Amino acid sequence: MAFSSILADLAEAGEVAPASVLIVDDSVVARAAIGRMIDATSRFVVAGAVGTAREALAFLAVHRVEIILLDLEMPGVDGLTALPDLVAAGQGARILVVSSTAVDGAAATVHALALGAADTLEKPVTGFARRFAEVLEERLGRLIESAPETVILPVGPPRRTLPMLPAFDVVAIGASTGGIHALSRLLRAIPSSFHTPILITQHLPGSFMPYFAAQLALLAGRPCDVAEERMPIRPGRIVVAPGDAHLRCARALDGGIMVRLTREASVSGCMPSVDPMFASIAEMFGPRAVGVVLSGMGRDGSIGAQDVLAAGGSMLVQDRASSVVWGMPGAVANGAGATAVLPPDEIGQVIAGRSARP
Repeated sequence: MAFSSILADLAEAGEVAPASVLIVDDSVVARAAIGRMIDATSRFVVAGAVGTAREALAFLAVHRVEIILLDLEMPGVDGLTALPDLVAAGQGARILVVSSTAVDGAAATVHALALGAADTLEKPVTGFARRFAEVLEERLGRLIESAPETVILPVGPPRRTLPMLPAFDVVAIGASTGGIHALSRLLRAIPSSFHTPILITQHLPGSFMPYFAAQLALLAGRPCDVAEERMPIRPGRIVVAPGDAHLRCARALDGGIMVRLTREASVSGCMPSVDPMFASIAEMFGPRAVGVVLSGMGRDGSIGAQDVLAAGGSMLVQDRASSVVWGMPGAVANGAGATAVLPPDEIGQVIAGRSARP
């Protein structure tokens, strides 16, 4: 019986169908081992297992799956090269990179996240232990639990004209899972002549940050620094929170604005957290602050967003359709509210449309 028929029968019987997974790995051994791990769970089922990116695209042209497990090192078209095409062909499928090169802080890992992977997992080189199976199931579960429900948008007139923001002096962006891809789209929409400082809190381990900052500098066409204590916040630059501290703004002795790094526990449990960053820009910049929340799990940023709005600032959040996970942006849109809910590239266009005073 075809896989799609099995799912249809389960749905007809009123049972919750397991989430479908496509394995893309050139190793027969790896495909078999990972396949057994997935089939041993009750929440997931292997819809297909292929050895090349070309075969994966052919499979996705016929079948829909919820998760794609992708190896990076494959003959012919490698995983990184194929990622943008797989994101498009997957039509909303979450891509979990499972590769021996997916090490925390590795260039390939950050590159994969920037190209649209939802998460990464290092594949063991010598064998698949029970611990790997447990971690794999946990990562798969995290992706499914955070997946947004399908939304059918009404047919209507073309998208309205993008909003024009009041003048502002800082842009602070918070993001988590799926956020690196969204960030790349947003930053590419802002011209290099844009001089307003940009602050970024992205949920990543500290080992990622130097490479992450270098990638952002290339994408944005402007310098990008990992935040350091008392670093001046200067026009034309990007500052990213380190992996082990919250990024805040504070008044310097010369009257300018500088970085303060703090390590207190946050309400969201995240380190770094978006909330302290938003709270500090609300305090320092008031109505001339712009906050942005991109794709990510949980509710981090929703409390700080209230501070920004209460101070008269603006809040832009990523829309559900373009988000890998609509947890963080959804929490703001449905809670504190938002000045606008848009795809990342349009958020970038809105920011570029009206920046700080000369």
